[in-house]
Amino acid sequence: MHSKSTRPAVILLSGGLDSYTAAAMVRAQGFDLFALTVRYGQRHSVELEAARRVARALDVARHVELDVDLSAFGGSSLTSNDPVPKDRVIESTEIPSTYVPARNTVFLSLALGWAEVLGARDLVVGVNVLDYSGYPDCRPAFIAAFEDLASVATAAGVGGARFQIHAPLIQMSKAQIIRTGLSLGLDYGLTHSCYDPSPTGAPCRRCDSCVLRAAGFADAGAIDPLIGS
Repeated sequence: MHSKSTRPAVILLSGGLDSYTAAAMVRAQGFDLFALTVRYGQRHSVELEAARRVARALDVARHVELDVDLSAFGGSSLTSNDPVPKDRVIESTEIPSTYVPARNTVFLSLALGWAEVLGARDLVVGVNVLDYSGYPDCRPAFIAAFEDLASVATAAGVGGARFQIHAPLIQMSKAQIIRTGLSLGLDYGLTHSCYDPSPTGAPCRRCDSCVLRAAGFADAGAIDPLIGS
């Protein structure tokens, strides 16, 4: 257990604007943040660099980067050489190829293990059900089910502890997320969202994540520092 932290929380930190905002919101509630970033075999390292920048900006108590290579399984354009969908109708109910099978289940399981060691009962994830690309593991039903799992899958849970999965963005639009982050003083120039960046790390502006980000900044009446005016 980490003796110095009175309210530890484990945050899944990807380097994107959602996890950055979720972490800042929880930090504002008085939690001490322990950030977990997973190198899961994603096709580019730029988001890992963003996660490091964001972790420093958040002044986390500790930042762990963990290797769990999901590319060994394949099944996603984010963990293979398959093309990333571009110019897609995001309102489509079809689950896109950028879905990484069971990713959030795997990640939250890792976060849960660390939380139990820390004596933490709070996990934080930046999932969102409104402006998402059709991923099943970004829904409230998934969060509720994982909380129930945590209560029976851990020694702490068997002992009566109750874990809480904080998903403060889950019912927010991308514009609401951005406005909230800006009100907390966040620098979104530190983040990365693109699924298929150039070799220099520049966003493609055409994948689902880029399109959602651009629409969010436009709706929020703000300028994306990664793109400019």
